[in-house]
Amino acid sequence: MKATKLLAALLGAGFFAGAVHAQESPTLKKIKDSGTISLGVRDSSIPFSYLDDKQSYQGYSIDLCLKAVSAIQKHLGLTQLNVKMNPVTSATRIPLMANGTIDIECGSTTNNVERQKQVAFAPTTFVSGNRLLAKKTANVNSLDDLKGKTLVSTAGTTSLRQVTALNTEKNLGMNILSAKDHAEAFLMVETGRAVAFLMDDILLASLAATSKSPADYTITRDALQLEPYGIMLRRDDPGFKKVVDDAIDGVFKSGEINRIYAKWFQSPIPPKGVNLNWPMSEQLKKVIAKPTDSGDPAAYK
Repeated sequence: MKATKLLAALLGAGFFAGAVHAQESPTLKKIKDSGTISLGVRDSSIPFSYLDDKQSYQGYSIDLCLKAVSAIQKHLGLTQLNVKMNPVTSATRIPLMANGTIDIECGSTTNNVERQKQVAFAPTTFVSGNRLLAKKTANVNSLDDLKGKTLVSTAGTTSLRQVTALNTEKNLGMNILSAKDHAEAFLMVETGRAVAFLMDDILLASLAATSKSPADYTITRDALQLEPYGIMLRRDDPGFKKVVDDAIDGVFKSGEINRIYAKWFQSPIPPKGVNLNWPMSEQLKKVIAKPTDSGDPAAYK
């Protein structure tokens, strides 16, 4: 009898602790009360988060976010969880996270120390480097080749802030344009309104590969800086972050990350069936073996 009472007490305490844990997370409470989780998604961040020819959102980051959604549903004990896809841009993603419009951002967002003052990140899921894309005829090999010329980057990105600072520091006299999204920035180079587009290399490679004339473009060899990507979350909600972190760690430990990576970076992807042939970097392999949410680029060298 005593053993039965003790077991009941322990189970009750465990249940109560779990309930308190969920209660302490405003995001988990919001999701449980509404029965809906809102994912911030992108229209043209191929292959991370984008609209295909059937106007359906898909991509590498969305697949990983859906793993987190399943873990959240299980954690909350919900038999059903409605998933809402909410379009965001580089400029709107952080404000929409802060005001509660989105719960998880599934795109190609760089995790850095500055952003960590506003939002949180799950463990890094990709490591990129920001480089320049230009037409081969422009003969652009470095930022110095753009002196006095027009460069474009996407609004609200680390690349735009970085190149604005370098423009002043190196006295390059570049005309820097800001595009609303990656597709518009690429279009500016395609139509000659800008000589080069500064952005993360994998995004540049994806846009070039899916363009009308992929062979017309080149991407510079040297990266200005490494860019770790992570699923973005609300800040100061450790209960919610732990559930998402554990879900991503589980994908890493199980080896499922290799299948998901191969699906998006080493296989034909919609809508055009282009294979990006982008091998997993040594930096990402290191992160998978030892997950980190560090916003310091030096942690990935």
